[in-house]
Amino acid sequence: MLALSFTFPAGRYHATPWDRHVNEGAVAWPPEPWRILRALIATWHHKIKPAGKHDESTMLGLIESLAEELPEYRLPAASHSHTRHYMPQFAANKTSLIFDAFAAVGRDDPLVVVWPTLVLPDDQRKLLDDLLAVLGYLGRAESWVEAQRITKASESNCKPGTDALDTTTGELHGEKVTLYVPYASDEYEKLREGFLPDKKAEKKLGKTLPDNLLDALSVDTADLRKQGWNQPPAVRKVSYLRPVDALKPRRIIHKTHVPGATTASFILAGKPLPRVEDSLRIGELMRSAVMSRSRKVLGEDQIPPNFSGHDLPAGNRHRHAFYLPWDSNGDGMIDRLLIHVPDGMDMPQQRVLESLNRIWSRDGGEWRLALEGIGGIETGGVLMWKSLTWDSVTPYLHPWHFKKRFSVEDQIRRECRERGLPEPVALESFVEVDVGKNRKRSSIHFKRFRLRRGVTQPDRLGSFWRLTFPELVEGPLALGFACHFGLGLFLPRQRDAGVFGDK
Repeated sequence: MLALSFTFPAGRYHATPWDRHVNEGAVAWPPEPWRILRALIATWHHKIKPAGKHDESTMLGLIESLAEELPEYRLPAASHSHTRHYMPQFAANKTSLIFDAFAAVGRDDPLVVVWPTLVLPDDQRKLLDDLLAVLGYLGRAESWVEAQRITKASESNCKPGTDALDTTTGELHGEKVTLYVPYASDEYEKLREGFLPDKKAEKKLGKTLPDNLLDALSVDTADLRKQGWNQPPAVRKVSYLRPVDALKPRRIIHKTHVPGATTASFILAGKPLPRVEDSLRIGELMRSAVMSRSRKVLGEDQIPPNFSGHDLPAGNRHRHAFYLPWDSNGDGMIDRLLIHVPDGMDMPQQRVLESLNRIWSRDGGEWRLALEGIGGIETGGVLMWKSLTWDSVTPYLHPWHFKKRFSVEDQIRRECRERGLPEPVALESFVEVDVGKNRKRSSIHFKRFRLRRGVTQPDRLGSFWRLTFPELVEGPLALGFACHFGLGLFLPRQRDAGVFGDK
């Protein structure tokens, strides 16, 4: 047995099938045996042959050995994805939209290729090891790869075959794909003789039909297309069966299921994304979505109090969920949602959050959610940092009625005491905040009123503050009215930000 392991450090495998245009967005998956051998040959010419460590006859023997048998694959989980960008056309002074399709794979998830009965001679095996050690890419140049020969391999899930349908049960047990496989050396020789019956044919086609398999697989693709070949002449088409979900887009969830996990982070996607000024609205929509999913996952009457904030024990103020929208890249648009439950979440509650995939509003707004992770302080990014100084990003609305001897500063200090935080040693107010792209906003530009009716709201205007504490305070920090829905949110100042944990 010969088994090779390939991992893709960039998490992407780029390869356009021979008979498809790049803008069709197709991906040749798994990597065809023809491509694998071509990658080894390119590495031979550029990195191994110049060193003179191995003879060319050994390389020819290796390629012929690999072409003798059809390989099998152990495919990792992958999904079909793409990017779009404009390529300049300098001569025409314009640009063209290009689709760059790829298979997205885990950076540490190996693709294993197995030749079940192949045993290489020592000289070919040593050459193969040297080639794999310096192999830079597989497919297109963007497909960075790390390769090695391994001695054990899991059962293959992609093999030669054509019967995708189980005739007994009527179920699909595979998806048929066509791969380009090199001819065995003797088969290629017969093919070559058929294409070159005389000197006229040899003069026309001889450059694209060299006299050995190594050189035949080395012919440049542009030369083959220029000559009019509709496929590389040294290869044949073979049907393989791969898993039906081999390239199915999937939602990757980093499940921890650690009892007591406190924090879940989500990516928000949609066009257009909501503005930072709409934080209160998005926070309330997120809570509504969690309530809805809780009913479906746990039962109509089983909504956890630490999600809803209702029916909590006395003295449990602010120990239930905070639904905190925020802008992670500074462009003024909300692209992240953090759910923080100080008292922690059990496994059923974590399953509720794992099932979330969108939020929506009655006026037609809808945004997709992708769970980044569930865990502790390492999950929430900058919101969970430790810092001495914290700045407002959304308006602080004082939660008690203003009195002569009970100023806004006094209310902030009281809140900190009741939360178990140290009292700030300095409080500095400012009239506006930068919400991204140099957009300055005062508190009146933010949504400040709950959708829920009958809520007592002592402060209808709001204010912005910089709080400085005598010791490091760990986030997230949200204070005041509607702080569980995105108002009164503070971010640590970069220069004072500490690291996670106690370091």
